[in-house]
Amino acid sequence: MHSDKTTGSRRIPARLVLRRVTGAALAASLLLTLACSGSLYKVKPVAELARLPDNAATANLGSVSFRAAPLLTDEESQELFESNLHLAGLLPVRVEIVHNSGASIELKKVRFRVHDSSGTEWKPISFKQAIARILKANGISLYNPDSRKRFEREFRAYELDLNAPLTDAERRQGFVIFLSPKKQPVASPHGLVLTIEGLSQPATLNLN
Repeated sequence: MHSDKTTGSRRIPARLVLRRVTGAALAASLLLTLACSGSLYKVKPVAELARLPDNAATANLGSVSFRAAPLLTDEESQELFESNLHLAGLLPVRVEIVHNSGASIELKKVRFRVHDSSGTEWKPISFKQAIARILKANGISLYNPDSRKRFEREFRAYELDLNAPLTDAERRQGFVIFLSPKKQPVASPHGLVLTIEGLSQPATLNLN
């Protein structure tokens, strides 16, 4: 009898521990779901984007002109996307295209290239590829799928639209993203030059 009582007294704490562990796991799961119900990052609305700085690089091709400025600091990246794009090896370049005169201008064949002072090319990548690199670089692997979809939607709102023609007197802005040559974090690149091809003549802008 003494042996049975001892066994019973041991089983009760075990069941209590199991209940507590299960309860804690459920609570943690609930907290994680609630925490991830919004976007993965708080992306600043495009409508609140400040105007390009007056000293932004400029190229005038007559009927169309370009202005561009790279995001070179972590603070700039954090302000817009609440994430460190440079850590992911990404260089966002903000581009403005202005229609000056003439007929509508097709932009589908326009291509952007960047090289630095050493002549090394920086590869342009899609926003979808950029999102994957941001999540990987910041160690985010567990998330609510809806949160990722929202982040993708808000992040891609900044993508420069090259599908629609540029119409009379239109001023269009957006970002083009480049990957660092060795896929390493971006750290104070020098002599960045943006080349724009695909129009009647190329344009070259010295970014920094």
